[in-house]
Amino acid sequence: MKTRLYNARILTMADSFNVIENGEIGIEDGRILYVGEGDGNSTVWDEEIDIKGNLLMPGFKDAHTHSGMTCLRSMADDLPLDRWLKEQIFPREAKLSGEDIYECTRLAILEYLSSGITAVFDMYLTPYTVADAMEDCGMRCVQVGATTDLAKQEEYFNKLNNRSPLTGYMFGYHAEYTFSEDILKELSLLSHKYKSPVFGHNSETASEVEGCIERHGCTPTEFADSLGLFDFGGGGYHCVYLSENDKRIFKDRGIWAVLNPGSNVKLASGIADTQSLLDCGIKLAIGTDGPASNNCLDMFREMFLVTGLSKLKNSDASSVDALKVLYMATAGGAGAMGLNDCDVLAPGKRADIIEIDLQSPNMQPVNNIPKNIVYSGSKSNIKMTMINGVIRYRDGVYNIGEEPSLIYDRVQKIAERIR
Repeated sequence: MKTRLYNARILTMADSFNVIENGEIGIEDGRILYVGEGDGNSTVWDEEIDIKGNLLMPGFKDAHTHSGMTCLRSMADDLPLDRWLKEQIFPREAKLSGEDIYECTRLAILEYLSSGITAVFDMYLTPYTVADAMEDCGMRCVQVGATTDLAKQEEYFNKLNNRSPLTGYMFGYHAEYTFSEDILKELSLLSHKYKSPVFGHNSETASEVEGCIERHGCTPTEFADSLGLFDFGGGGYHCVYLSENDKRIFKDRGIWAVLNPGSNVKLASGIADTQSLLDCGIKLAIGTDGPASNNCLDMFREMFLVTGLSKLKNSDASSVDALKVLYMATAGGAGAMGLNDCDVLAPGKRADIIEIDLQSPNMQPVNNIPKNIVYSGSKSNIKMTMINGVIRYRDGVYNIGEEPSLIYDRVQKIAERIR
């Protein structure tokens, strides 16, 4: 299948934030053949799509989420994290089957697609049914381990990394406070066996850090590093309360800090010092966190919060430039997830592309498109989401093999059953 997208503005993000005018992209079998100014070649295309002056760019990479939690949306709001998790979330999650999580994940995928998200770094309870949902809908997903059953994690690692071009798996742990030291040591051995990165929730709240210091005499980052969990890379989600030594570990180990400002604000967990992380040279990505803690899967809102909260925290309007935030939300997330062929628009890369409608009031006038995406953009501006060369969403129509209304009905019934 050969597809041509033409008459487009293009933000490749391959080497700069310059926008190509009157550009086009050629695609074959899920990969980009050509990107640049209209080349006028004589290729015979199976499909040609006029982008009508809108913007094509790499899709957003949601670098931390829990897709299967859609049925819990607005079911446990206005509570601090510890009570939210222990009193409301864990008891209801215990009632979910793998089939339930399959349906709830598909609901999340609808939101990802209409938000311009082309890949997600997902952590949830039943990896096989999550992978089924992602593959059935054509969504790209890397899962990260959350179970304390490390034999299962090894099984998932071997099977899901060899199952489909759309799915992958990395070792992980929910958090220091939910995994025993013995299990984390075993997880480290597993990471060393496969020379594979490890990810987990890290320093999300002040009480989490204080509890770890009481238990182990060090911070969650220091503790994980002492066990060798970061010897082959990886990183942490949230990273709100990193000490100066934690930051040195992140920098020296080359591990990722994945920021989740929407969830942190809603749960009053705190504000990450993003400018300090940038100044330290730490690799950064952005995630939405789950639909029960955020409660929406919207990278536009996350991008604005990353830069806006940093400006407020530092009393400095120049803090965390919007271009750096846009990079975190696209190429940064791809790097964290190990999706090095999905990061930018260039020949040979996967055709994970979104179209942003520039013919709408919030995107006019056309002055600085990359910064306007961060400061003014909205998921209502997403016209098209393409993954692996296949258009999965365009102009309100989903191409996932089923009508959204049927998914809505099934998830509603699940929510009513576990309420």
